[in-house]
Amino acid sequence: MDTSYYLQIFQSAAEQLDKQLFARRELKIAVVVYHESVVLKVYKQSWASPVQDPLTAETRIFFSVWINYSETQKQKLFYNIHAFKLRKLSGYEIESRKFAAIFRSGFKKYEHEWQNVSLNFGPLTLMQGWVQSETEQVQDEIIKLSYNFLEIVHLIDSTIATFKI
Repeated sequence: MDTSYYLQIFQSAAEQLDKQLFARRELKIAVVVYHESVVLKVYKQSWASPVQDPLTAETRIFFSVWINYSETQKQKLFYNIHAFKLRKLSGYEIESRKFAAIFRSGFKKYEHEWQNVSLNFGPLTLMQGWVQSETEQVQDEIIKLSYNFLEIVHLIDSTIATFKI
């Protein structure tokens, strides 16, 4: 896979997102390379261990859109929400399975807006799916998925709030 080519596409998509809109919800955006994938991540500092980088913290929640080498020929763009080691999130007493169940219950209302989505994972992957995307449409799909995520951010915030100490 031509990582530099996809990095450019993902970075361009990130630059087209309304930064003020994301910032009003305390969301940050990053484009990274992880293993053999190019990834756009959307996250909050408050969803991660406070003294660690929220992109790599042991405890964190983030939304990601990615493409990897093995899937470029199939023209699939993947997305998911991960929730890592939430039991260690400072100021909360979170049980991962309960957190996932509450989030997924609220997500059901929005599920129809996400192509090929599945909730059939353990508590680390709250939801995951993919969209078929021609190479020239990848950037538009990244933007669309990122704005879709904005519509469900409140589900993560309200779910976390139920576990506050």
